[in-house]
This record gives sequence, structure tokens and C-alpha cells, in this order.
Amino acid sequence: MIISRTPIRISLVGGSTDIANFYRQYGGEVISTAIDKYISVRVAKRTNSQIAINTLDHRETVSHLEHIQHSLIREAMRKTGVTSGVSITVISDIPSRGCGLGSSSALTVGLLNALYAYQGIEMPAEALAQQACEIEIERLNQPIGKQDQYIAAYGGLRRIQFNSDESVHTQEIAVTPETIARLEQNFTLFYTGIQRRAETILHEQKRSASPQTLLQIKELVPAFYDVLVNGNREDHLCEVGYLLDRAWQLKRSLCDSISNPMLDTTYERAIAAGALGGKILGAGGGGYFLFYVPKAKQGAVTTALSDLGLSRLEFRFEPRGSQVLEGKSIEPVIERQPPQVLDRISTVDINSLR
Repeated sequence: MIISRTPIRISLVGGSTDIANFYRQYGGEVISTAIDKYISVRVAKRTNSQIAINTLDHRETVSHLEHIQHSLIREAMRKTGVTSGVSITVISDIPSRGCGLGSSSALTVGLLNALYAYQGIEMPAEALAQQACEIEIERLNQPIGKQDQYIAAYGGLRRIQFNSDESVHTQEIAVTPETIARLEQNFTLFYTGIQRRAETILHEQKRSASPQTLLQIKELVPAFYDVLVNGNREDHLCEVGYLLDRAWQLKRSLCDSISNPMLDTTYERAIAAGALGGKILGAGGGGYFLFYVPKAKQGAVTTALSDLGLSRLEFRFEPRGSQVLEGKSIEPVIERQPPQVLDRISTVDINSLR
């Protein structure tokens, strides 16, 4: 039995510049961090040639690879050459649908890592990221960018550049432990309870987004980087909040479906209560809201958002990318938890990640 554990991510600045129609012309750049919430994939040998896919919400046993309904699992198996005689179990620490934390790409990276390890092959992070991009973007024609696959494979707090020749440069950002501790203390993450399909929003964004706006989003990356590497004082790190605010204002102008009245109300209340800035994660339209809130103001922000039905998710940065945990077990899931209960492990609804 082989188990892979792959972190999900928080995209801080530069999102949408990692999409091909932009970076092939202008070059793209993002800063993202992996966090300590994971997609786990278990691959076990079966006594026959059938393929079993197991989650709480979806179970299927098929005789041939082509019959697998879940496209990510099917294509990951095809890519790695594992085509029969296995059981695959997927578990997630987060709600599975439209959460904005890069869960589908983390699943793809984790599937590849586990399936290669099942064959005794150790794949480097770069290869896992490249192959995950190939599956999601080229084979399955998803209108997504590349940052999620790379941060899932590499982990850590990283500046990632996407070049017009399709090469990708990843740089681990050298920050002090004190800076990491302050960021973890001041970042707050709230689940809106709104689940959406990223593809719909990204298709609209592709039609309507201005290259000039995307260039302004890209320009936030070096400014954010400078704050991180020079942010030795609490007052200096406050600039993180202001840059997130600028990022949100630019992001929400890309297309109409990125925000909505509920999200606008959430943001306005958080800022009024003491948040310095924030942004919706992922494509927009729902999922998780990230805020930068000085510790003294966090109680006020939580209170201000309490009647909106939001749930706060505690997290820390994860320095490691996708790992293979051979021989260890995944805790069993007894019952499905509602999306707002985030301190219990829940099973990925693999249909929602197609």
C-alpha cells in the first residue's frame, strides 16, 4: 500500500497571470504558499485485475481503465501506466467543491506521486508539476493556470514565474522564522459556504479580462516579495494587508462573476472591523476569503462576520510538497461532515473535481 499526502495552497498575489493566454505573451508571476491541509491518496493492490475507486460520496469498480468516470484519476493512471488491479482511495481535509484552495491540482499531483511510488518510481517535484499541468490543461482542456500544480508539488512559500516558452522557475522565498510566525498569526481564512465551478468564472474572465489589469496584478508580485524578505517588523508586514487589498480590487474588476453582494458585504465588514486587506481565493465567486488582520483586531473581525455563516479555518504554512508515506494509514471517515465543520477530515467528492 502506498499513500501520498499533498498540500493545498493559498494564492497570495499574481493569480490569473499563470494562465497561458497571458503568460505566453507577457510572462506570468505569482506568490503562493502551501498550507497544512492535505489531499491524501492511497493506492493498494487488489487480488484481481479490477480497478476500485473509493470515497464516501463515490464508489465504482470497473474492469477497464476507459470505464473510469473520474477524469483526473483515469488520466493519472493512464499517464503513469498503472492500468489495472488497484484500489484508489481519496481523502481531503477541506470541502471539495469550488473552495479556491487548489484541491483538484493537489489531487492530480498526489495521484501521480502515489501511482509512480506504487511502481517503485520516485518522481521529482518538477516532473509531478509538469505532468499534472499536462493532464489538467492539455488532456482535459481545463481553463486553469499552472500555479496550483507547482505549489502542490514543491510546497513552501514560493515565487513562481511562468515564461512565454512554457518554462517555469520556482524560487523558495527566504524569510525568517519570525516573519513566518507573524504571517501565520495575522492571516485569517474564512469559508464562505459558497461553492462554485471555477471553469465558468475562468471562461468569463478569459473573454473579458483586460491585459492591462493583469499586468497591474503581476506588478504586485515584486512588491509583495520585497515586503516578505524585508518584513522584520510587525508594522512593515502590515503592507501585506494593503497589497492584498489592491490585489482584490484588481481581481474583482476582471469579470462580474468574481464577486457578488455577499462577498462584497463580507469584505466591507472585515475591513471596517480592522482587517488591513484580503482577497477571495481561487477563481472567485465563493470558496475561501483570506484576510490580513492584526491579532488585536481578529476578535472584532470574527464578530463582524459571525452572522454571515462563515467558518474560520486555522492553518499553518507547509514547507513540504507532495510526499509519499509508504505503509502508513489514512484515518477512516465515519460520516460526512457539513462543509462548515472544518476541523474534521472529509472525503473528496471526486465528481466535483472532474
